[in-house]
Amino acid sequence: MPKGYIIGNVELHDAEGYRPYSARNDELVPLYGGRFLARGGPSEILEGESRSRHVIIEFPSYADALAFYNDPDYQENLKIRQACSDGTILVVEGIE
Repeated sequence: MPKGYIIGNVELHDAEGYRPYSARNDELVPLYGGRFLARGGPSEILEGESRSRHVIIEFPSYADALAFYNDPDYQENLKIRQACSDGTILVVEGIE
């Protein structure tokens, strides 16, 4: 079964306010078998336009990635992110 990935492309407006969101995700992501592959480290735009922070979370499946995103606890947590940043979040199915 192909893995699922949540990819975030985010611009922080309030880094300090964002910290509780990030800390709560440390608890929530593993509940769905997820793990962070990239989380705001250095990046370089090679083509096009982008925001400054990039996050990639790997899940055992596309369904697990969606289940994480739709979890009521995560939906409550993402209000923090939305208040402290602008971003694009997407789910992608991997290849086997």
